[in-house]
Amino acid sequence: MSFPKENQRKQSKNELFAAVHAYLGTKLTPDVHRIKVSKAEEQKKLAVTVDRDEEIVDVYEDVQVSWILVCTEAESSGGINRGRRRGDLNAYLRSETRSYKLTFYQKHREKVLNSYLPYILERAKNIKEESRAIKLHTVAYDCWDPNTINLDHPMNFTTLAMDSELKEDLMNDLDRFLNGKEFYKRTGKAWKRGYLLYGPPGTGKSSLIAAMANHLNYDIYDLDLAAVISNSHLRALLLGMSSRSILVVEDIDCTIKLPSREPENESGNNHKNQVTLSGLLNFIDGLWSCCGQERIIVFTTNHKDRLDPALLRPGRMDKRIHMSYCTVSAFKQLAFNYHRISHHQLFGEIGGLISEVKVTPAEVAGELMKGKDADISFQGLVKFLQDKKIQHEKPGTDKEV
Repeated sequence: MSFPKENQRKQSKNELFAAVHAYLGTKLTPDVHRIKVSKAEEQKKLAVTVDRDEEIVDVYEDVQVSWILVCTEAESSGGINRGRRRGDLNAYLRSETRSYKLTFYQKHREKVLNSYLPYILERAKNIKEESRAIKLHTVAYDCWDPNTINLDHPMNFTTLAMDSELKEDLMNDLDRFLNGKEFYKRTGKAWKRGYLLYGPPGTGKSSLIAAMANHLNYDIYDLDLAAVISNSHLRALLLGMSSRSILVVEDIDCTIKLPSREPENESGNNHKNQVTLSGLLNFIDGLWSCCGQERIIVFTTNHKDRLDPALLRPGRMDKRIHMSYCTVSAFKQLAFNYHRISHHQLFGEIGGLISEVKVTPAEVAGELMKGKDADISFQGLVKFLQDKKIQHEKPGTDKEV
C-alpha cells in the first residue's frame, strides 16, 4: 500500500502523506540511521522524521506494520537534467516523487484501513497542534491584523503565583473542557466556556490568561471593544476567529460603556461606538455562540460590582475566579521563582504579615526582584510589608481605588 506525497498530477497535497510523515517522527528508534530535521516559522519545536529508504516498524493493537519512505526520480526532462548537471539540488529534489510504502499481512487489511489510518490522521492533528506556536491576534482597521506575533510568554501553571487550591481547581476545569467534545455534543451545548477574572490590579489576571493559553496551546484573540464600531463588525470579528482559541476582553467594565439595546433613534445618537450589550451577549450564549469549537471566553475586570447583571447570568460566565491579594502559597511560589528557595527562616514572619496586609503578587514580586541575594530580598520584603501595615492602620487609608 503506498501513499504519495501529492495526488494525481501533483494538483494537490496528499493529507495522508503529511499525517504519516508527522506520525512517524514520533516512532524513531536508535535503529533508524538517517533522519530529517526541520523547523517552520509557525512551529515552536523541531520537526524530526524519517529520511529516505529507512524502515520504521510500528505496532497497532497487536498488528505489526512496516513503513518505508520511497524516493524515485521523476520522468527525465531537459530542464531537470540540466539542473542536475549544474548541481542544482533544489531542482533535483523537486523532480523526485516521494511516497510512503506500507506493508502488512493481508488479513489485517480491514483493521489498517478502518482503524489504523484514521488513528494516524487524528494523532498527526494532535502533533501539529502541540508543535504549533501560539499566536496573539489584535484588531486593526475593523478586522484581525494578519500580521500576528508569536506569544512567547513564559508563564505557565507551574510558575504562576496563585492560590494553590484555586490553581488546581482551574487546571482541572480546563482539562475537562479540553477533553469534553463528546460531553458537549451529548448535552447539545456549544463547545465553549466563559471565565470572569475579577480582582484588584496587580493580582495576575493577564499572567493567568497567558498560563491558560500555554496550558491549552490555544491562540489568543485580544479584543478591544472600543475599536469595534458596530454589532455587525463585532460579529465578523468573532466569526473570523479560529477554533481552539481564547477570546480576551480585558477591563470590560471600563473598556466601553455598552448600551443595553440599540438606540431608538440612530440619527440622533452621537456615540461613535455602536456595539451593544445584546450584540455581545448573542455571541456569548446566543445562536452565534455555536459558530466555532473549543473556544474560551475570558472577561477581566477590577470592579465586578460595576458589571451589568446580564453578563453574570449562568451560562455566560461559567466560572468566576476571584484574583485576590497575595496568599502565603502564592508568595512561596514567587520566592521559588525568583530565588529558587522553598524554605527560609523569614517565611513565617512574611506569611503572618501577608495574612494581615492587602498586598498584590505584583508588589511582592517587585520587592523580590530588587536583589539577587535572597536574605536581603526577604528582609526588604518584611520591611515593605511592615510599612504597608502601618500605612493601612492609619485612618482613611484603607480605601481601594
